[in-house]
Amino acid sequence: MTENAIQIENLTKAYPKFKLQNLNLTLPTGCILGLIGENGAGKSTTIRLLLKLLERDSGKVELLGTDIDAPEFISRRNDIGVVLDEVGFPAQLNARQLDRIFSDTYARWDSERFFALLRQFGVPDDKPFQSYSRGMKMKAGIASALAHDAKLLILDEATSGLDPVAREEVLEILTDFTRDETHSILISSHIVSDLEKLCDYIAFLHKGKLLLFEEKDRLLESYGVLQCTEQTLDALPKEAVVGKKVGKYGAEVLLRREFAPRGAQLLPCNIEDLFVYMVKEETL
Repeated sequence: MTENAIQIENLTKAYPKFKLQNLNLTLPTGCILGLIGENGAGKSTTIRLLLKLLERDSGKVELLGTDIDAPEFISRRNDIGVVLDEVGFPAQLNARQLDRIFSDTYARWDSERFFALLRQFGVPDDKPFQSYSRGMKMKAGIASALAHDAKLLILDEATSGLDPVAREEVLEILTDFTRDETHSILISSHIVSDLEKLCDYIAFLHKGKLLLFEEKDRLLESYGVLQCTEQTLDALPKEAVVGKKVGKYGAEVLLRREFAPRGAQLLPCNIEDLFVYMVKEETL
């Protein structure tokens, strides 16, 4: 079994007004990595670089143990399921026609699985893709990604446009997918609550920079929120404070627990709290 499903080293891509800067990420096989960031943070750029839809300026990328520049990577594409933020199926085709195309495209295409997922998602198989809502398009994309025995799923805003019930259903399917220890997922989203439910690892991107990359459970164990006076805030070590909100009634501080004052009662934080605090501090 490949040790890492994704290995990214010093990945860089520069545009006139944006730069993805020396990104380093590792996704162990059998795990789910959530890529979090506001719009324009670099999530979609990262995914397109992994899939060679964009040419990188520098850095190295391996998917499923294979360098994406190596000739043998072409055969690896059968092992990768992809859903981008815009599902690019031909507008005039319906799911039955797509099934025939995909059966000639993927070595292990499973028509039965594809149509079962469409039925589960409530997606018609006889209507043209152009008639689908955004949510239905995303469901069809997810169904196709899951129907060819992929080992790695790469999903860009795959729960965007889905109602809460459909999102929960998709998250359950993705969780089931990684019960097989040879399966892995990279998923980007701005719906942080989805990723907190789903992911083993969390990566925060902000303006092309990786602010933090860590196991989700370790993140939640390592940080807490302290409600205190401004005097207490001023006395805290600088390295303790991840972010803060200061008002006329005192301060609310996101702390690394190891630096918390003795006897302090820290409130738990979630992944969204952590990201918001870190981004606010980064932009000060």
